[in-house]
Amino acid sequence: MRVAFLSLFLLFSLQAFCQQEIISVIGVGDIMMGTNFPNNAYLPPAGGKNLLAGVNDILKDANLTFGNLEGVILDEGGTAKNCNDPKTCFVFRSPESYLQHLLTAGFDVVSTANNHVSDFGATGRINTAKALEKANLEYAGFEDKPSVIFEKEGIKYGMAAFAPNKGTASMYKIEEAKAIVKALKAECDIVIVSFHGGAEGKSHQHVTKKTEYFYGHNRGNVYDFAHQMVDAGADIIFGHGPHVTRAVEHYKDRFIAYSLGNFCTYRRFNLQGANGYAPIIKVFTDKTGRFIKASVFSVRQIAPGGPQIDDNQTAFQYLKDLTTTDFPDSSLQFINGEIIPKEKEEEGTY
Repeated sequence: MRVAFLSLFLLFSLQAFCQQEIISVIGVGDIMMGTNFPNNAYLPPAGGKNLLAGVNDILKDANLTFGNLEGVILDEGGTAKNCNDPKTCFVFRSPESYLQHLLTAGFDVVSTANNHVSDFGATGRINTAKALEKANLEYAGFEDKPSVIFEKEGIKYGMAAFAPNKGTASMYKIEEAKAIVKALKAECDIVIVSFHGGAEGKSHQHVTKKTEYFYGHNRGNVYDFAHQMVDAGADIIFGHGPHVTRAVEHYKDRFIAYSLGNFCTYRRFNLQGANGYAPIIKVFTDKTGRFIKASVFSVRQIAPGGPQIDDNQTAFQYLKDLTTTDFPDSSLQFINGEIIPKEKEEEGTY
């Protein structure tokens, strides 16, 4: 009898320990490491191998690392989309060899759902998928591949990515998106949802909680979308698209980042002012996806681009100020580069 009781006690203790297992997931924003279109003058020196050198150690130090792959992976060819106004329209085509830089930095999974994934039509999308598969980089976000499931270090992850753009899993089709996320949660430990939405630029840093338009294009209601994805089972939401940092939110014990800004964008991107600062956000959850805390590493890009650590923690300050303004009832605290739920601080957990 005593042995049976001890066995049950040990079993329950082990289960409790497993539930306390801490998982770290890093998210960054837009990645465009240089384009060979319209010519090679827009590529970085040394084949871009030093672009991420200043942040490699940070990116590697997580159970999982994610970013938004902005553009097409294609050495040559394809038909570039027609741009009516070159001042507001750009096309990106990065060499296949540049994916090695992401692997060296520790990236595990990327989103392909954004407004540049169709810059070279179906040819670009097809080759991007082939190149990612050849490099063993997980990806999701194409219309015909909205999600992916994979396992790493004994944890089963599901990731889905959405955008309001041609060739991508649609942000507009909310019920379809919810069904995708529900299916992931039924099978996975941690579910990450990425979206590319919201208006662009420093005049659009705030989460309006309304449908946003940019140059006449419906860029979605990111607040409603994020909440519905959490309701459907998402544990972490990583937003991008506005090219600036936006607020974060703690909703139903889950973490939402509304925009992670320009992370590594070489040339062809405006890096002035707020556009040049971005956070690397390292989210800590338990094995069920419940948010515990997040660490923020602020980076800065100076033209032509490439992230470097910003000792002034500008992006962290943006996160703090924007969250305080956009979510005045937020349960989050911002202390020394950390984002902590208020109840955790009060309990003295950290």
